[in-house]
Amino acid sequence: MVGLYFSGTGNSKYAAELFCKEYDKESGAYSIEDADALSAVKDTNLIIIAYPVQYSTVPKIMRDYITDHSELWNNKKVFIIATMGLFSGDGAGMLGRLLESCGAEVIGGLHLKMPDSIADEKALKRPLEKNRELVKQADQKIKESVKRLKAGNPTQEGIGVLYRLAGFFGQRAYFGHKTKRYSSKVKVDIDKCIGCGICEKLCPMNNISINEQKAVSGESCTMCYRCINKCPKQAITLLGKRVVEQCGIEKYI
Repeated sequence: MVGLYFSGTGNSKYAAELFCKEYDKESGAYSIEDADALSAVKDTNLIIIAYPVQYSTVPKIMRDYITDHSELWNNKKVFIIATMGLFSGDGAGMLGRLLESCGAEVIGGLHLKMPDSIADEKALKRPLEKNRELVKQADQKIKESVKRLKAGNPTQEGIGVLYRLAGFFGQRAYFGHKTKRYSSKVKVDIDKCIGCGICEKLCPMNNISINEQKAVSGESCTMCYRCINKCPKQAITLLGKRVVEQCGIEKYI
């Protein structure tokens, strides 16, 4: 078994690594940005894929990764973990249907409510202790899901018609278009920016560059929120107008 993930603030990375460790201490999890990920996937028949849901659907970077390597998933068994700050509906199902179109067999899904990564929206913030409790609950769900997978009865969260309807009417019908293309909405406050280059190094899309000691954003943001959560001067925003709380899984474990 091999774990594969895309992660912004570490939630999906954490989930994939813990799932793999619980299933088989010899197995490992790879970021889709890791050059060794593709060869690891080729050499296994069971893949655990974890990713953060955006508007009850799949981030553009993850969708492109699956389709760009469509031949890789043929005849593979895949279990999907969808991490979310609030609600998904059919997060696992969304990625599952894409994988099935590439010939994969989706054997199950797991939904994990985790600390929200959207740093510039106050409405989504929770107290520190609540976020720590969410991670503990996610730990227990992962361990139980691993037991069920080993027993041949994998969890089916996010899989099926009712989940699909919940995802569509809950968010996707209204906001799903936001992930069909990469975003050009990243904003940099040049008065706050010190040109440290942290955002440039973290961006999985190479969407941020340093020009004349200031960060400059392009039009290929996949909304992972890495740059916003790690900027030491809180100079970057995306959906909101100011940074409310910078988040990362390391704060809650």
